Amino acid sequence: MGADLERVLITEDEIHAKLAELAEEIAAEYAGKDVLLVGVLKGAVMVMADLMRALPMTVPVDWMAVSSYGSGTKSSGVVRILKDLDADISGKHVLIVEDIVDSGLTLSWIRANLESRNPASVEIVTLLRKPEAAKVEVDVRWVGFDIPNEFVVGYGLDYAEQYRGLRQVGTLAPHVYS
Repeated sequence: MGADLERVLITEDEIHAKLAELAEEIAAEYAGKDVLLVGVLKGAVMVMADLMRALPMTVPVDWMAVSSYGSGTKSSGVVRILKDLDADISGKHVLIVEDIVDSGLTLSWIRANLESRNPASVEIVTLLRKPEAAKVEVDVRWVGFDIPNEFVVGYGLDYAEQYRGLRQVGTLAPHVYS
């Protein structure tokens, strides 16, 4: 897999250090509160697992899977829930855990959907954010790294369902696309 990466943007050590820092801030914010971590499948699996391990408290988790792409490569603008939460979030402090915030379109829909379910609060933590790619403003409370508007893989992010298991985040070499 190493030959498929053009360059590494963020190393495994940098990711773990940043998640530990974010976990401290999150733990302070939610101390004594009824919090639920909500991961957005599939990309957030790695972030969720390592963030949970870095938290100095135990918290329940749940998962959502949504699609705005259908079978194409461009967003249709219509978001469908493929897997909804199992938990009732009424009165809970919900923390959406994301791998990357790109255009913000799907994430803004997810946030609005969850806010309609009467939680105590809804906040977002993301490992990566592409400020230049934003099409809508999404208030993200905790951001690990701002990155350039480039297609990245690794640490949960994929290209054609490959490269999610890389321990770092990087860009793919041109030969992968051709």
